[in-house]
Amino acid sequence: MSGRSRGRRNLPVSSPRHAGLRTCVGCRTRDERSALLRVVALVGNASQPVVAVLVPDERGRLPGRGAWLHPRPDCLDLADQRRAFPRALRLTRAVDLTQVREWIVQH
Repeated sequence: MSGRSRGRRNLPVSSPRHAGLRTCVGCRTRDERSALLRVVALVGNASQPVVAVLVPDERGRLPGRGAWLHPRPDCLDLADQRRAFPRALRLTRAVDLTQVREWIVQH
């Protein structure tokens, strides 16, 4: 081999450049984690098999796949129009946004 190294460069293990950036599913802009709200789907049981209830995850600790959203009504409306939540959360059922809407209005 010539003096060139193959493969990746020796980068630090954790790259601080992208550590806190997430993309809003509504407006599709990137922002810090602290500026976005994580939304998680609670899938209904046998009595409600066709609806997944979306809940705000303020602390970022709920299990499961999450979608990130600016806590503004316009971003929530855009995400709803584009049907971004089922795609981002990999759901095949309809979603109920009432809890997320109420949380955004209150905060």
